[in-house]
Amino acid sequence: MAQPRGDDKAEAPALSVCVIAYNSGPTLRTCLEHLAAQSFRDFETLVIDNASPDPGDAAIAAEFPFVRLIRNAENLGFTGAGNQGAKEARGRWYVLLNPDAYAQPDWLEALVESAARHPQVRSFTSVQLADDRPGYLDGLGDVMSIFGIPYRGGYLSPDQGQAREGEVFSPCGAAMMIDRALFQGLGGFDEDFFCYGEDVDLGYRLQLADEPTLLVPGAVIRHVGSASTGGRKSEFAVFHGTRNRFWVLFKDTPALLLPLVVPLHLLALTAIYLRRENRPHAALIWKAVKAAFAGAPMIFRSRRAVQAAR
Repeated sequence: MAQPRGDDKAEAPALSVCVIAYNSGPTLRTCLEHLAAQSFRDFETLVIDNASPDPGDAAIAAEFPFVRLIRNAENLGFTGAGNQGAKEARGRWYVLLNPDAYAQPDWLEALVESAARHPQVRSFTSVQLADDRPGYLDGLGDVMSIFGIPYRGGYLSPDQGQAREGEVFSPCGAAMMIDRALFQGLGGFDEDFFCYGEDVDLGYRLQLADEPTLLVPGAVIRHVGSASTGGRKSEFAVFHGTRNRFWVLFKDTPALLLPLVVPLHLLALTAIYLRRENRPHAALIWKAVKAAFAGAPMIFRSRRAVQAAR
């Protein structure tokens, strides 16, 4: 089987797939093995080693001749490295794939086919299956609740073939495809977020710009989830997830809804962390809430530009 494109400067590929690695270890190798087996071949692969303290990430990427490896001297977060990848990419379509996401062989083919059938759509997301729970979903794109709490549609529900082609609130950054010019025109990811919630922020801005995101049922990956950040309940994930959810609301919610959604968000957050299993994180949540409001002036400066471009 022919290899995907490497660093071939003669002709730009159709797609640029960017994998951002940080302490990814063996999941990165499995991710790249699945990319090597794609039925659609006209793509390049960028692996950004985001100053990982584990030197194995770069060594694993170097095993694959089709990979263009970029080594950062400092950790730019998912947001900074995601924007860096868009600048380095050469394809029209910019594809983000987590290093703990394993693509089915026809994943890219399904995304490209959907883009051809829907030329007016410039943002696509994948069906995510839970790698550690066979038969269960990891997500069907991102959803925004009335409480201002985003979540992956169908998360940990039995996979009964319920995925249908249609619009979702935002793409999930674990496995998405977006027109690279559109991504950069919107300013890419907000680097103040560093990690977590940046894809929902991007999706919200796509909504405000009247740019829909389409779920592609045939584009399927298996996802481990938070493999690089210590798991979904790690202190890093809880702090950044909580803080950044507030920032998404502050930045993107239309003015008429903002006085309603922020109190509802606080109410929902309180209810969630009063549950017995979440109480050990109470002090960390309070720290994240304080950080969210301390950063509000900075986020409201970004808000002015976002709302003006609606």
